[in-house]
Amino acid sequence: MKKMLIVYYSWSNGNTKRIADMLQEKTDADIVRIDTVEPYKGSYNDVVNQGQKEVNNGYKPQIKKIEVCPADYDVVAIGTPTWWYTMAPAVRTFIEECDFKGKTVIPFMTNGGWAGHVIKDMSDACKGATICHEMEIKFSSDGGDTLETPQNVIDKWIDGIVEFLAQERK
Repeated sequence: MKKMLIVYYSWSNGNTKRIADMLQEKTDADIVRIDTVEPYKGSYNDVVNQGQKEVNNGYKPQIKKIEVCPADYDVVAIGTPTWWYTMAPAVRTFIEECDFKGKTVIPFMTNGGWAGHVIKDMSDACKGATICHEMEIKFSSDGGDTLETPQNVIDKWIDGIVEFLAQERK
């Protein structure tokens, strides 16, 4: 039987957490949040500026140890907000610390209208994984938490994952 883990990083409005929770509710998968050892501080704009510097410099912050071992799962859904057209640095740290060889990875990302190359970067970083059911979810471009991707599109994506998991379990 295939086991699924949802791993996500979420910062300002909790948009990525919101999507991860929706996915967890329908799949009954285990779920864990990525947290940096040194929390981001300051205003939204301060963190945006710091994030830009980190992305441009390829910085990978230290992250707190998660309570589960991704190696124990067959399917890993990884969620990230978009930080300067790519995944959040904390997600890059997580991905580079794991071995995804032989696993199925479901990358999903949230953004405020600037999707960039997040999914491609995540897929490329998960070396040896089979990538499927990738998803981009758009929220309001003002940095808020208003969902712009229609809920029925998200529901269809989640239903597809539930169906995929059911097929994998046969």
